Amino acid sequence: MIFVTVGTHEQQFNRLVKKVDELKRDGLIREDVLIQTGYSTFEPRYCRWSQWFPYAEMVKHVEKAHIIITHGGPSSFIMPLQVGKTPIVVPRQAKFDEHVNNHQVYFCNAVADRYGSILVIEDIEKLGDSIIGYEQFVKSMPGKQDSNNARFNAELEKIVEEMM
Repeated sequence: MIFVTVGTHEQQFNRLVKKVDELKRDGLIREDVLIQTGYSTFEPRYCRWSQWFPYAEMVKHVEKAHIIITHGGPSSFIMPLQVGKTPIVVPRQAKFDEHVNNHQVYFCNAVADRYGSILVIEDIEKLGDSIIGYEQFVKSMPGKQDSNNARFNAELEKIVEEMM
C-alpha cells in the first residue's frame, strides 16, 4: 500500500492529491493507495481517501504502508522516519497557493542535504519516477534509517525547536 498525507494545514494540496490519483488511474501505481486529503478540494476517483484520520489510525497506515508520500511538514515526515521508513516528501509551494511561503521547500531540502534520509520531490512530474524507482533511490541514499534513525530524529527536533 502507498499512504499519502497532506497534513492539517488549512490550504489545499490539490497538486499532490490529483497527481497521485492520476498515477493510479494510468496504472503507474499498481498497489492500493490511501490518501488523507485534508483541506484539498480535489476528490480522488481511483484511490481510497478520507479528509482526516485520527492520529492512531495515521500511525497504523504509516506502519502498514510500503511507501509514504507526505507534504513537507516535519510532523508528517518524522513519523515514517520513526518507524524506519524513508518518506517521499513533496513540499507545499506558495506559487500553487498551498502555503503562505516556500519554507517547506527550503526546510525539506536542508534536511535532505544534511541527513540524506528523505526523498524530496519539488517537481510533481517527477513523482511517478520516484515511486517506480523507490527501492533503488532508498538504497542509494546516504542516510540509512536502520542505523541513523534515532540520531536524525534528535537532531531534527533541535532544528525545529530552534526555528520555533
